[in-house]
Amino acid sequence: MNYCLKDKSEQEKNIAEKVFSGKRINNSEALYLFEKSGIDFCGFLANHIKEKRYSNNIFYNKNIHLEISNICINKCNFCSFYREKNSQEAWNMDIKDILEYLKSKNIQDLTEIHIVGALHPDKNVDFYKELFRKIKNTYPHIHLKALTAVEIEFLAKKENKESKQIISELNNSGMDSLAGGGAEILDDKIRKILCPDKTNSESWLRIHREAHELKIPSNCTMLYGHTESYADRINHFEKLRKLQDITGGFNCFIPLKYKAFGNNLNINSEIPLVEELKNYAISRIYFDNIPHIKAYWPMCGKETAFLSLCFGIDDLDGTINDTTKIYSMAGSDEQNPDMNSEELKTRCKTMGFDARERDSLYNII
Repeated sequence: MNYCLKDKSEQEKNIAEKVFSGKRINNSEALYLFEKSGIDFCGFLANHIKEKRYSNNIFYNKNIHLEISNICINKCNFCSFYREKNSQEAWNMDIKDILEYLKSKNIQDLTEIHIVGALHPDKNVDFYKELFRKIKNTYPHIHLKALTAVEIEFLAKKENKESKQIISELNNSGMDSLAGGGAEILDDKIRKILCPDKTNSESWLRIHREAHELKIPSNCTMLYGHTESYADRINHFEKLRKLQDITGGFNCFIPLKYKAFGNNLNINSEIPLVEELKNYAISRIYFDNIPHIKAYWPMCGKETAFLSLCFGIDDLDGTINDTTKIYSMAGSDEQNPDMNSEELKTRCKTMGFDARERDSLYNII
């Protein structure tokens, strides 16, 4: 340790001492890492934390992501996914379509279906309750991770019910956990630029707190690399860490890099790879209370995802089976996102890691 730190600043040595003693870094220290520290130092600390917790294990599951529609009443400026109802690129699946689609994917070997559906003007809570019941009746072994806080709020307003009641009804119909999307940056000034009609910061946090109170776990995300500052990222981190201190309900944090293609935000460049990897590392250092940090490879691409394993990442999501379009429509390198278990295991092994299949709650299979 002394050799690695001998040329570092006193601030970096103090941060390292905290990390090695298992103490929490504060916001000013996180900002220092973003602004002043090199990627090598951040990666060193992040890997220490990951290896102490998980040794050389990397986690993944066998899953598909099901996006049942891209028709959405919100027209978020950063979004490349939504379409108008009459667009030739729009799609909308009814329950029969969804069940036929799942049958075609031969999901008996899978453990998770991840379902989101935008804010479709014609879909209500009864649609989702019937859908979840039918999926569970056909595939009782499947974990249903479904709907974001944004979709929960939309359904609650449509039904004139409290969001916690909507979550409970969906859970009783088969929804096992809540998806983590829609967080973007938890700052309403920035949300007015990114997504002026979307759930505000307080409501996003409240809905996840309500899910956790009902013993329903969730993930959490951050969309970064657009108009936010480093301080904005840290404020976002802080809000998630404070909620996790209270509920312990977040399984995983997923940083999602802004993709510049096909949206109305008018930002023509994306952050460089070095900053992307550094952001992964600082996420691992900051979130002492969220167990897992994920590189979502359909967004960042396989090469970056595997490289991120050297910067504190311990989870690669899953096999996906070419079932998500959100990031391919935004210009991701992965236009047909599919990765089987053997490819994932082999690539991890060549890097000195052991890929371990997990279920949605991180129990090893």
